[in-house]
Amino acid sequence: MDWHGKRVFLTGASSGIGEGLAVALAKKGAVIGLLARRRDMLDKLRLRCEKAGGTARVFACDVTDADAVAAAAEDFVHEFEHIDILIANAGIGGNNAETRDLQPLAVKKVIDINLLGAVNSVHAVLPGMLKRGNGHIVAISSLAGFRGLPKSAAYSASKAGMTALFESVRLDVKHQGVDVTIIQPGFIKTPLTSGREARMPYLMELDDAIPHFIKAIEKRKRFAAFPWQLATVVRAGKFMPSWLYDRIAGKARYRE
Repeated sequence: MDWHGKRVFLTGASSGIGEGLAVALAKKGAVIGLLARRRDMLDKLRLRCEKAGGTARVFACDVTDADAVAAAAEDFVHEFEHIDILIANAGIGGNNAETRDLQPLAVKKVIDINLLGAVNSVHAVLPGMLKRGNGHIVAISSLAGFRGLPKSAAYSASKAGMTALFESVRLDVKHQGVDVTIIQPGFIKTPLTSGREARMPYLMELDDAIPHFIKAIEKRKRFAAFPWQLATVVRAGKFMPSWLYDRIAGKARYRE
């Protein structure tokens, strides 16, 4: 796949997976719309992207603000004519006491950012793709969305919802020129996983994980899950009877 000149609209761009994707795609010559809340970090990232050989524009807004996301996408399209690829990456882990205690506002924050933020992003770009009869929507979901996990109720629910959402979108648009890819990574060293004392199985370095994301996008895969060792275990867990799954998954401590 030739990324040169491809117009990519990337949410959650300021750190972690989003930052890694932005720099990697810039090296391939992509035109990238960088959307996140923190303008100072986006401005620094824009300079890195341009130094790497790409073109980047900054859109400082919150994915939970549907109007702001739509306005950002409109501004990007006004300058670059269209969006080839949306990467809906914005998300938070909700790894705090308030969220684990199921305090409604804390859980709502996770759902609003991870799930409804993705809805806002798709709503902002999909009509243009359908009008052109061409486009690619990419969801950065998680292996945590396959089944419920300890101390992860809000996060697992948001990612399970995200996976179902994008699969439904794929079914709706599959004959209209728009592809949908759902990527379900495991544990990656990012700010989202920092500060945990417990060992996370098959933890990947960000630089090692980014090529997996790019490969899935380039191949326009419907689903991509990695690392394969953890993905195999998680997929097997989906078919376990509840009593066995509870016994095994209940011992997990990686959110601590």
